[in-house]
Amino acid sequence: MGRYVIRRLLQMIPVFIGATLLIFLMVNVMGDPIAGLCGDKQCDPATAAQLRQEYNLDKPVWQQYLTYMGKVFTGDFGTAFNGQPVTELMASSFPVTIRLTVVAILFEIVIGISLGVVTGLRRGRPVDTGVLLLTLVVISVPTFVTGLLLQLLLGVEWGWIRPSVSPDATFGELIVPGLVLASVSLAYVTRLTRTSIAENRRSDYVRTAVAKGLPRRRVITRHLLRNSLIPVITFIGTDIGALMGGAIVTERIFNIHGVGFQLYQGIVRQNTQTVVGFVTILVLVFLVANLLVDLLYAVLDPRIRYA
Repeated sequence: MGRYVIRRLLQMIPVFIGATLLIFLMVNVMGDPIAGLCGDKQCDPATAAQLRQEYNLDKPVWQQYLTYMGKVFTGDFGTAFNGQPVTELMASSFPVTIRLTVVAILFEIVIGISLGVVTGLRRGRPVDTGVLLLTLVVISVPTFVTGLLLQLLLGVEWGWIRPSVSPDATFGELIVPGLVLASVSLAYVTRLTRTSIAENRRSDYVRTAVAKGLPRRRVITRHLLRNSLIPVITFIGTDIGALMGGAIVTERIFNIHGVGFQLYQGIVRQNTQTVVGFVTILVLVFLVANLLVDLLYAVLDPRIRYA
């Protein structure tokens, strides 16, 4: 196990460098950040030259990348164009998005897996057909439509929630935004769990456990569910980073000042330091989540061993 972890950590290094380099190049070719900083009025040549020198924009792109990565390893993610360090923006936005992501993941695990188990054990029955149709509708409706409808009904018409989240963004305020963020992934988790349960239910080890006279609950939890959850855990693990980086629409609808909000502001204002800094952290989240998912395989399926 130790060798496997070390090998995976070493494999993460070129992936991290390649992903950050790709993002850095894409951000630097999307426009002139100095022009975006000056707004509608064009910067005078002296001011533009001073800003380019201050933010190392007068150097070749490869040299800018090496300089940036050197600072990243010392904990310096640069300074936004408003003069605020990017680390301060991260300190204020990442906790909010992490809480939102935790709420969304809990919805996926509790509701998605539960519905998947119920429909997988009752495949072909009315409850199975009803849940499949419901998940198909959820997948078909865009997230911004779901978010706006819930905001209008629950927040404006019925007054059950606040239409926009307060700056504190407590867990209670993030329940509805978390449900909106998790809606599509929740539907996929339900369908994936259903399919996996239905397939493994016909396996030899399940028939053997039933033939031995084991209680139905033990057959489901100790044998059927553990093996069926492997593809589901894979999806949820990779979905953690996707939820954190893809919360732009949800955070805009409910006025949540999290990672999605900062990324949106950085892209609109062509603030390369902010965009690259936040995406760098999201790349690390993806890599760590995938590593933890691989390690969970051995817990769910004892047949899996890492050399």
